[in-house]
Amino acid sequence: MGAPSKQRPCDHVMGPFALRIALAAALACAAQPALARVVVKKGVYGAIALERETGQHGYVYNAATSRAAKNEALRQCGQPRCEVVLSFSNACGALAQGPKKYFTATGATQQEAQTKVLRLCADKACSVTAWACTR
Repeated sequence: MGAPSKQRPCDHVMGPFALRIALAAALACAAQPALARVVVKKGVYGAIALERETGQHGYVYNAATSRAAKNEALRQCGQPRCEVVLSFSNACGALAQGPKKYFTATGATQQEAQTKVLRLCADKACSVTAWACTR
């Protein structure tokens, strides 16, 4: 007979188990860079400007900066007394006129922004006069 086997009693159990652990650890390390990457979406900006006495308004969406959105909304409003009443990023905004004043709201969608602004106004005579969405 040949020399006795030098295998330890647990080698037949630990071999496959250790291999599975090593494989799992290798896969986790390989996947870590993929999991660590965070995609940062660049912001897009919008704004609504209003001249309260006349109701004249201007709006802009998908501007590169908040400042650019506000300036363009003021330019589109076209009156010297226009003011930015709402600015938003990666969202929608809405402006509603009530019997005595204006209201603004933002939302994830056009429908949500309009629903919110009409709820804020809380009068049947309210109507959405402007809305814009960035995307």
